[in-house]
Amino acid sequence: MSFDVLQEKIIAKKNPTVAGLDPKPEQIPPHILKAAYAEKGETLAGAAEAVWQFNKGLIDALKDVVPAVKPQTAYYERLGWQGLAVMEKTIAYAKEQGLFVIADIKRGDIGSTAQAYADAWLGETQVGAAALTAFGADCVTLNGYMGSDTVGPFVDTCKKYNKCLFLLAKTSNPGSGELQNLTAGDKLVYQLLGDMAEKLGEGTVGKYGYSLAGAVTGATWPEELKELRARLPHTFFLVPGYGAQGGTAEDVQYAFDKDGHGAIVNASRSIMCAWQKTGKDGADFQEAARAAAETMRDAIGQYVTIR
Repeated sequence: MSFDVLQEKIIAKKNPTVAGLDPKPEQIPPHILKAAYAEKGETLAGAAEAVWQFNKGLIDALKDVVPAVKPQTAYYERLGWQGLAVMEKTIAYAKEQGLFVIADIKRGDIGSTAQAYADAWLGETQVGAAALTAFGADCVTLNGYMGSDTVGPFVDTCKKYNKCLFLLAKTSNPGSGELQNLTAGDKLVYQLLGDMAEKLGEGTVGKYGYSLAGAVTGATWPEELKELRARLPHTFFLVPGYGAQGGTAEDVQYAFDKDGHGAIVNASRSIMCAWQKTGKDGADFQEAARAAAETMRDAIGQYVTIR
């Protein structure tokens, strides 16, 4: 009932990073697109097939470097049901390869709707006498800005199935301060959301000192990151904004505790699209992605020692 599983994988690979799997068709190597379109046409089905082949290749290249992957559901939803089928296959394949899977869904709704989302992404759906798994992710991202009752069903589901969650707190985007840095009572809004995560996780702290409820804390705000790490001792951090958004290895060091635990740093485009910088038209997309992931690992390793 905590982030112990993810932390163990991070320790084993000495790498606190997660590779985002957020591909648009135009970010996929031409030879993959050509083969998919030849089979299924320039259709949503063709694009979905290209995404699947790209994802599978990336997972094969990265599985012994990174401990986790993070598919963002928006990039699959835009391809309709075919895209969601690919997301389901991507999650299953990543888990078969021993990777921890964070489904970046950013859901936030109340009551039975929240429970339905929790069932879909983390738990099971009752169909007659059978309890069936839909997506089966290990972890999800959530938007708690409608209040704690939007997150409660996910907490219950996490407890039941040994899963975990990340609640948005201080996000990496430039406009985050428009709401998240406003004062609410004697706290800032992002502090309230961080405190919510800490409270939701009470009673579920695991071997490494972290509960089942984590927080999203952007690499682009190192001062807030440092402050939140001190404020939320039992809250595991998902740190977006590294690389393409401007966050650096020096910035993300503040997300970790004294043992180099308690956080995982995301990079998507800098790994997925590394092939675009090699001049080989995507023929080397796996080697390029792996090299980018290793470079990121080594850069962070200059500031963070994982014990």
